[in-house]
Amino acid sequence: MLDAKVKELINTQINKEFYSAYLYLDFANYYYDRGLDGFANWFDVQAQEERDHAMLMRTYLQNNGVRVTFEAVDKPDQSYENDAAPLRLALEHENYITERINTIYKAASDVNDYRTMQFYDWFVKEQGEEEKNADDLIRKYELFGSDPKGLYALNQELLGRAYTAPSLTV
Repeated sequence: MLDAKVKELINTQINKEFYSAYLYLDFANYYYDRGLDGFANWFDVQAQEERDHAMLMRTYLQNNGVRVTFEAVDKPDQSYENDAAPLRLALEHENYITERINTIYKAASDVNDYRTMQFYDWFVKEQGEEEKNADDLIRKYELFGSDPKGLYALNQELLGRAYTAPSLTV
């Protein structure tokens, strides 16, 4: 049986993951409107990953006899002063999600919930990758984004990103 605090934190995180998907779809919309379909694709794929994270956590709770409660997903309320802004906001958001994942992991550790810790090992690793990917994209944009040809090439590179479902079993 899962600890009450751990259950609550995971359920809240499910809703945060759905918000992450909304946020990334909002970034994708911004880039589509700007004609940067590669950047939009990158964030569309990112949104799918976030939805999958929520669903994995949902299944984990259900497999442990916990009823999942969905909350309203907040509307992303961002304005972007330039094409780099969503990239920086994405990194900030991934840092925030990492903090949340670490909080869940620590709460599980505090009550010797090794099963939840093992499940969240994957998310800890995944967040490292998410932060690196967001940081790499910022660095590439800083290198190439001010040159139209460089921006075009980066946009084309990002257009090639394809969604891959997670291989984590719950």
